[in-house]
Amino acid sequence: MRGIIRELIGWLVFIFIVVAASYLVVTFVGQRTQVSGESMETTLSDGDQLIVDKISYRFRDPKRYDIVVFPYRYEENTYYIKRIIGLPGETVQIVDGTVYIDGQVLGEHYGNETIANPGIAADPITLGDDEYFVLGDNRNNSQDSRTANVGLIHRDELMGRAWVRIWPFNDFGVIRHE
Repeated sequence: MRGIIRELIGWLVFIFIVVAASYLVVTFVGQRTQVSGESMETTLSDGDQLIVDKISYRFRDPKRYDIVVFPYRYEENTYYIKRIIGLPGETVQIVDGTVYIDGQVLGEHYGNETIANPGIAADPITLGDDEYFVLGDNRNNSQDSRTANVGLIHRDELMGRAWVRIWPFNDFGVIRHE
């Protein structure tokens, strides 16, 4: 009888350790998420499964072109995935479909086409000390910092950066940000 109780206690301790370790990994290290929609085409596609790196930004600041995940402010358990374009302290403006940072054309190749609607970025937007301007790669089919319902993203809102695509298997691998 003691052998059975010992074995049962051993299994319960093992299960507790596995559950606790899983909780710590999902809370502080990485989390699985699914891309929903086409706002990041052609970099990420609808249905792609990703692991989000939740630890990097504890040790370094987000960089331009990082693909980040953040919660949508107006719907619980809804997350957006976009690319950081503007960094704290910079001034962002979109003129004739072109992104300008501090008055200089942003030399980037992520947008699929010329931006048709600059939204709130038609006028210069100066970012605060903890604010980021994000855009989807599929610029004309993206709810991003140009729209009032998304707006500027604060540092504490960044859940993490897209790290690895795990599905579909033929696209499995580390996601390139630059």
